[in-house]
Amino acid sequence: MNDEDVPTLDSNSREEPVVQRSAEDLPAIEFESPGRFSLHNPPSPTADAAPLEPAPFTLGQNRQAQHFSTQQDARAHALALLQQAQRSLCLYSADLEPWLYHHSSMQAACTNFLLANPRNQLRILLRDTTLAVNHGHRLLSLARRLPSNCLIRKLHPDYPSEALNFLLVDDCALLLRPEPSQYAGYACYQDPANVRLRRAQFEQAWSTSISDVDLRSFLL
Repeated sequence: MNDEDVPTLDSNSREEPVVQRSAEDLPAIEFESPGRFSLHNPPSPTADAAPLEPAPFTLGQNRQAQHFSTQQDARAHALALLQQAQRSLCLYSADLEPWLYHHSSMQAACTNFLLANPRNQLRILLRDTTLAVNHGHRLLSLARRLPSNCLIRKLHPDYPSEALNFLLVDDCALLLRPEPSQYAGYACYQDPANVRLRRAQFEQAWSTSISDVDLRSFLL
């Protein structure tokens, strides 16, 4: 290689050296704090305000019907009956009554009942599953967890049913609301004759009941 092939540096093409500047050389940036912010998270729509208290009555006693007309009293009697059940629970309902049974206290009572004995059974017969499936329900979650002991079916559309809701506990107690759109009803902790009549009604309706597609998909 001769001298003509050796590249030379043009004075105009020299790179400027990079100047490293320390943090002390940088201009100060003014910062103004916007202050504090409060976080307001909305409560969970499924959160329970407080545990429920059961009514002070004993299963197998208190033959007199205990009438109620408020949501609080209806819940108290339902919880007392669920907590004292020993063998079987039958719930005949329009839509699973979220205001009454969609509560952690009710779910806990049903769970304890089903786990107390492998033969214990909760059967739920609904006229309409739409509300429970679309919005969720604690007893649906229980049926998913314990499908062999907690059974939910839909009333056959051609079955001539009464527009009432009732809960049967063992062979002796019941809670009945004759008008589903109202809180009013009664609970009886020792009424085997009436329970037998309602149990026969429930069994006949159960024998013709169907498995709802939406409900089955939810429970899978």
